[in-house]
Amino acid sequence: MKQSLIQQIEAICSDRGVRLTPQRRLVFELISKNKKASSAYELLEQLKAVEPQAKPPTVYRALDFLLEQGFIHRVESTNSFVSCCSFGEQKHFSHLLICDKCGNVVELQDDNLIALLDKNIDKHQFQFSNHVIESHGTCKNCSSLEK
Repeated sequence: MKQSLIQQIEAICSDRGVRLTPQRRLVFELISKNKKASSAYELLEQLKAVEPQAKPPTVYRALDFLLEQGFIHRVESTNSFVSCCSFGEQKHFSHLLICDKCGNVVELQDDNLIALLDKNIDKHQFQFSNHVIESHGTCKNCSSLEK
């Protein structure tokens, strides 16, 4: 994990007056190291390697904090978590491409799609708190393995 990324997140937390505890930092680092989405229990097992006394509430509290701050996304369809490509923006649109074969997740930011979604939200005078589009399929690497 790049130190500068953690430093950026620490700076955002400081600006917002919230605390990036060692457990929150470690859970974020675990999520960020993986291209695949991580479940809470996978994260708990990884966390136990460093902190044997870690319990599920530790992970869930860290996940809640990281979600609230916009540092990660929940992959709703698999109840798992990935790091955010534009971390720190508490409200934004994202489009997740999820490979059903290998589990890799890619987050996209498409200005045209965002403009269309913004237009629809404004048209209906809707105030959104979170917007994630999930597309499931097969990534390029897995597709090439099938041939």
